[in-house]
Amino acid sequence: MEIDLTPKLSKKSYGGDGGAYYSWSAEELPMLRAASIGAAKILLEKRGLALPSYSDSAKVAYVLQGTGTCGIVLPEATKEKVLTVKKGDAIALPFGVVTWWFNPNDAELVILFLGDTSKGHKAGHFTNFPITGINGIFTGFSTEFVGRAWDLTEDDSRDLVYGQVNSGIIKVKDGQAMPEPSPKDRDGMVLNCEEAPLDVDIKNGGCVVVLTTKNLPLVGQVGLGADLVRINGHAMCSPGFSCDSAFQVTYIVRGSGRVEIIGVEGKRVLETHVKGGYLFIVPRFFVVSKIADAEGMEWFSIITTPNPVFTHLAGKTSVWKAMSPEVLQASFDTTPELEKHFRSKRTSDEIFFPPSNSSQ
Repeated sequence: MEIDLTPKLSKKSYGGDGGAYYSWSAEELPMLRAASIGAAKILLEKRGLALPSYSDSAKVAYVLQGTGTCGIVLPEATKEKVLTVKKGDAIALPFGVVTWWFNPNDAELVILFLGDTSKGHKAGHFTNFPITGINGIFTGFSTEFVGRAWDLTEDDSRDLVYGQVNSGIIKVKDGQAMPEPSPKDRDGMVLNCEEAPLDVDIKNGGCVVVLTTKNLPLVGQVGLGADLVRINGHAMCSPGFSCDSAFQVTYIVRGSGRVEIIGVEGKRVLETHVKGGYLFIVPRFFVVSKIADAEGMEWFSIITTPNPVFTHLAGKTSVWKAMSPEVLQASFDTTPELEKHFRSKRTSDEIFFPPSNSSQ
C-alpha cells in the first residue's frame, strides 16, 4: 500500500485571545503515523500564555518567529528554568518536562514542535497534559484529593481548581507580573541555529547548522537530531538519504522551491512545489533533493536519531566519487569517455550546488 507523501499545512486545533495551537494530523499526513512523529505549532499573541503542561512525547522546539519567555521544569528539579527564547532557537524537550510559553511583546511568537510519538498514546499525535485550566490535571481530581495532597481547605481547593475557566492558551491580564528570564538558564538548554557556527557553508549554494549531542547534549535524551538548512536562489541540495534508518521530517520555514523524493525500485514518489508553512516526511532510505526558487529556501528538519549520518549521491563526497571507474562504466552501461566526463563533474562542490547561468 502506497503512502501519500504530499506536504501539508497545519490546522488550528484550539485557541482564543491569547493565541492558538495548530497541528498536523496523521489522517491528512499518513507518514506521521508511519514514522511515529508528531508535529504542531503554538502562536502566541501579546500577553499570550501557553499554560503549563507536559506531553507523552519527547520533542524539539524551534522558534520560527518573535521573542518571548519559556519556563522549563526538568524531572526532579527543585526550580524551574526561565529563559528568553528568540527566532532561531532550538530547545530539546525530553520526556517528563513541564513547559510554559509566554509572549510579552507586540509581535507574534511562533514555536514549532517536532517529536517522537512512538511511546505516546497515539502514533503521529502529541497528547498534551495541561496542569491547570478547565481540562487540566487539577480539575480532574476531587476537591478532597486536592485538599489532602496540598493541605488546603475544601473552599481553598475549590477556588484553586476552578479559578481558571479557560484552557490551553490564555491572555494574561495587563499588570499581572510574570517571571523574568535568567541568561544563565539558556546554558545547555538552547542552541540558536541562526547564530551557531556553520557546519557547511557553500558560497552561493547554501549553509547548514546541525543539532547533535555535541552542541546540544539534551538531544541525546530526546533521541532526535535536527538541522537548519538555507539554500540560495536557484541552488540545489544534493540528492541524498539517511543511511542509519532514520526518517526526515521537514518544515519549510520560508521561501519556496521544488522537491523530489525517490523510493523503492527507483520510483519517483513525490514531485511537488513547497513554500513556507508546509511539512513533509521522507521515509527511511528514500532519496530526497530540493531546488530553491529565486528567493531561496530555508527549512528546519528533525531526523529520528540524535547523530544522523547521510549518504549523498552528488558532489565531491558522493558515493559515486568513491567507486571504481570500471564499476561505474559497467553499472551505467556507458562509454569510458562518458564515465570520465561524469566523474569530472562536481569535484569541488559538497552538498549544495550554486545555480548555473542557465538555471537563473
